[in-house]
Amino acid sequence: MNSKNNDAIIIKSVSHSYQTDTGKLPVLNNLNIRVPYHGFTAVVGPSGCGKSTLTKLISGLLKPDNGEVWLNNEKVIEPKPIVGMAFQNPVLLEWRTVLQNVILPLEIVPNNFSQLEKEKRARNLLSLVGLEGFEDKKPSELSGGMKQRASLCRALVHKPQVLILDEPFGALDAFTREDLWQVMHKLRKEEPFTGVLITHDLRESIFLTDEVIVLSGRPATNQYSVKTSKSGNPQLESLFEPKSIEMLKNLRHQIEIAQGHLGNKS
Repeated sequence: MNSKNNDAIIIKSVSHSYQTDTGKLPVLNNLNIRVPYHGFTAVVGPSGCGKSTLTKLISGLLKPDNGEVWLNNEKVIEPKPIVGMAFQNPVLLEWRTVLQNVILPLEIVPNNFSQLEKEKRARNLLSLVGLEGFEDKKPSELSGGMKQRASLCRALVHKPQVLILDEPFGALDAFTREDLWQVMHKLRKEEPFTGVLITHDLRESIFLTDEVIVLSGRPATNQYSVKTSKSGNPQLESLFEPKSIEMLKNLRHQIEIAQGHLGNKS
């Protein structure tokens, strides 16, 4: 495939199954997704429809049964160092300080940073997300929101070209979650990346990303997509605007369809 276009991520006709005691369990079926360079796409759908499987395929942790995955015009056949990942559980190492946790990828991914440059890079990111002064704290000394901020810094410290977020804010309270949404917009401006967000929060999906893709029930394929068409520096108040409310209504309807409900109530 000689891709001469503006897509950083291409999921082309991907199908995938898992082997179980009772046979194959189809999870994804002929899925097609394209994310442009520096674009940010949310993927939503019913629980168990294969969203997390998709993240593993993009990162090269899994190979699809059929179809192809491409990142920056290269076919994904193994784990890619250009990918950064953050999850619902920050998984910070308690025996390391916050700064040492953030630096960890730079100790694994090949790079030319000196130790001083690694620390400077990590400190700059921590300052960007509001954790300046907490560099020497241990994870147990941080709140849930602070841990997730540190996790985002760790995912970005090696300057990945692609950032995968698998429900990173799902375990946080509503106020902390909304605060981190604003942090994500700041990070995206200061640390450009091509992103994929897996989430169950429809408000989150339209506030953070440029496009929302709804997956069908398992085996999941493309069911619906919508461009969020935001500009400038989005504010939380925009979620109460008529266009956002209508978008949320349509997405909720599509989720009902994906769950097997008709969703035709007037």
